[in-house]
Amino acid sequence: MSSAQEQAFDVVVLGAGSTGENVADVVVKGGLSAVLVESELVGGECSYWACMPSKALLRGTEVLTEARAVDGATQAVTGEQDVAATLARRDSFTHGWDDSSQVDWVKGAGIDLVRGTGRLAGERAVVVTDADGNETRLTARVAVAVCTGSVAKLPPVDGLADVAPWSPREATSAKEPPGRLLILGGGYVGCEMATAWQALGSQVTLLQRGDRLLPRAEPQAGEAVTEALRALGVDVRFGTDVTAARREGTDVVLTAGDEEFRGDEVLVAIGRTARTGDVGLETVGLEPGEYLTVDDTLQVEGLPWLYGVGDVNGRQLLTHMGKYQARQAAAAIVARARGERVDGAAWSPTAATADAVATPSVVFTTPQVASVGRTAAQAREAGLPHRVVEYPLGSVAGASLFADGYTGTAIAVVDTEREVLLGVTFVGPGVAELLHAATIAVVGEVPISRLWHAVPSYPTMSEIWLRLLETWRDGD
Repeated sequence: MSSAQEQAFDVVVLGAGSTGENVADVVVKGGLSAVLVESELVGGECSYWACMPSKALLRGTEVLTEARAVDGATQAVTGEQDVAATLARRDSFTHGWDDSSQVDWVKGAGIDLVRGTGRLAGERAVVVTDADGNETRLTARVAVAVCTGSVAKLPPVDGLADVAPWSPREATSAKEPPGRLLILGGGYVGCEMATAWQALGSQVTLLQRGDRLLPRAEPQAGEAVTEALRALGVDVRFGTDVTAARREGTDVVLTAGDEEFRGDEVLVAIGRTARTGDVGLETVGLEPGEYLTVDDTLQVEGLPWLYGVGDVNGRQLLTHMGKYQARQAAAAIVARARGERVDGAAWSPTAATADAVATPSVVFTTPQVASVGRTAAQAREAGLPHRVVEYPLGSVAGASLFADGYTGTAIAVVDTEREVLLGVTFVGPGVAELLHAATIAVVGEVPISRLWHAVPSYPTMSEIWLRLLETWRDGD
């Protein structure tokens, strides 16, 4: 091991995924110096094992489904999806799991990069160990931001760790479709990967411990996705508690009660946990492996120089929310470095208020599920006076043009005292692009009385907004 090098920066960022990149970029633009520390690929989970490759796997299926739903176009679809070409297109989005272009961006943005595993070593100190065992000691004059993300959970099922289960990383980067794929978990990862690999030639069995898919969404969303997956050929099972796993030759065998399920691979998609087990939290009095408890400026409780941004705080485990938190945290870091007062007030330039009340998300199944804000169940749990307004999307002219026999639904949760939207959910083909209008309405707390003046173009699916307002007015 060579002697340790020492460097000082205003901000040290552990983790060069999209969250860490955004923290570093904003603080540099604010006049501070920053260094990213990364042991894997610069760009992180989203770029190489999550958002981009998974959506590339799904896009061909989505396009073909839409074409087959339009008479005149369906006659032109005379073949099947080219699996090899789909996988090659997926690989193009990950640049073959090469991060050179992201490294070039980091350099161009005026951000330093240190390769290796970074660990806290006391207040404002980070020690980075590279692949050869060389150490670099980094000192943060202003702040350290932990942006190390999350890792897939492995449930305590007897034998499961020994059967080489897939995590979402393996599911999105597989070189060929498995013949039979077992999936544990019916959240967004399980549903998306079931859609993708069934359409690409696998026989998928999805095992859900609970009684519905997408349990955090409106019930109608889980019902629609269940119906679509079964129509695609996926074997969807509910109330299935897997208690043991083993390998028999090349087969994975899962035991649940009196049943056994066999496959070539098993994807475990039951959730994620903070990637904080080996970042030196114990050196600053925190518990390794736990989510970091932060305030709305993403500052760690009791440690004014430390920030936990993105998945590591457990607030909202979504790429775009990690990037949002990064922008807010970095603004707070810059403001504090300038001696400005930062109070974390709701909707301020330094507070991640949307985490709690206005998080948007899209599940890219067929149909899509796009939602923002609170569901009816969440509004009820929060004790908010509300009414649920629902309208069939297929009854809107734009939807009937989008696909023959279009089916879908729109659900709005309305605060009955303030008459503003608490949340909106769309379920149906192509609804992802409807979501941002709903996000603006929820974040802006636009009164229903003003939404009447937001006239949707005809004939587009956005006319669903008018139908929801009419349903609200008529009290149905």
